[in-house]
Amino acid sequence: MNARRSAAALAVSVVLGAALAPVAFADGSLHRDTPKPRESALPKALYGSADPRFDGVWRQSLAILAQDASGLTPPPAAVEWLAGQQCEDGGFAAYRPKTTAPCDPEKDEFSDATAAAVQALASVGGRGAVVEKGVNWLKRHQNDDGGWGMNPGGPSDANSTATVIGAFAATGQDPARVTSAKGGKSPYDALLALQLGCDAGEDERGAFAYQPDKGELHANPLATTAAALAAHGKGFVFDVPEGDEPVAAPSCADRNGDDGKARRDPGDGADAASAYLSAVLAGNGQHLNSAMPGQEDQPDVGGTADAVLALAAGGHRDAAAKPLTWLTGKEAGAVAWAKDQPAALAKLILASRAAGADPRDFGGTDLLRALGETGPGTGTPAPDPSGTEKEKKDDKDDKDDDGNGGYGVWWIVGVGAVAGIGIGFLLSGRKKQQF
Repeated sequence: MNARRSAAALAVSVVLGAALAPVAFADGSLHRDTPKPRESALPKALYGSADPRFDGVWRQSLAILAQDASGLTPPPAAVEWLAGQQCEDGGFAAYRPKTTAPCDPEKDEFSDATAAAVQALASVGGRGAVVEKGVNWLKRHQNDDGGWGMNPGGPSDANSTATVIGAFAATGQDPARVTSAKGGKSPYDALLALQLGCDAGEDERGAFAYQPDKGELHANPLATTAAALAAHGKGFVFDVPEGDEPVAAPSCADRNGDDGKARRDPGDGADAASAYLSAVLAGNGQHLNSAMPGQEDQPDVGGTADAVLALAAGGHRDAAAKPLTWLTGKEAGAVAWAKDQPAALAKLILASRAAGADPRDFGGTDLLRALGETGPGTGTPAPDPSGTEKEKKDDKDDKDDDGNGGYGVWWIVGVGAVAGIGIGFLLSGRKKQQF
């Protein structure tokens, strides 16, 4: 997205536009009232039966990640399809029905889709060339402040920057060392600049904003879940820490370093975000509420799953277990919410795994079987015969198709790709000061 298209304006227009108002961004999938395309028109290797133009790459990536993290081998056709979605320059669009048509980076390619695909393909291995091209695309499109917007050149936002940090972590790179060509800023510089600090009220301290609104930051729980995960240097899949690290409220008494300047440490930022999330969850009965403008104040299943993932990444096992318990209960209706939605099912699987629970018994439901039934073939994928993490190999013979499938007119709906980690909307809040 160039200067003519502001990412902030895009986010607001998508949310407030009458045509797209029903989009359920927090569930990582399409809005439910989108007409189903004919099944014969869908790629056979694609997870889900909803129109893929909005989130094909996103939901495919999360489905593959959830299966691989659970010790299952994703169907090879599904992995091949995802790798083949890559544009010639290394980026990924939301969906390319015709991979022989060229991509338009300014309209078709998304930081979130690219970062999610990189995480998934790096996880399963065997697609080293595709992964490398994707990582290089992300590096080329890093903003001067160190972050990323939804499209190349768009203003940095917490959600896109967080997903890209996850991509670097998944490929064994230290995000702190990925610095912008101008200014030498890291992704953490951009991310922590969006965190509310000690100048905010106690009920908002530690939260992250999606983007500044007229120079001010407003607390956004969904942006905070994404940012907290990234501030821990984690992607969607990570080694679950042992034991339990209690959540501690941030202290403002020692917020400045020896040089008198505000600290900009990702660990401090992650801890403060965890404290904010824990407080919000507790106040709501262990769930987050929807942040979408115009919606009634109602529980947000997808956002709550994201909060579980973020808390678990910080080693806060007990704090993560509480919202997971809510998710598995009848009140949440999480299984019905995720039914036939691969990205939503994947989110629940990843959250369950991170909190130390069994996704095969999620309130009596086998989430892995449910996810497998949305993908190529039927039933669940076969277990990995090795029983261990698959060897990550570079496939030098891997080749990707050129271009994009002519959905440039759909560039605006690519915002749906940000759904899986919850796009930030402009909520009330106060100015920040870094921890």
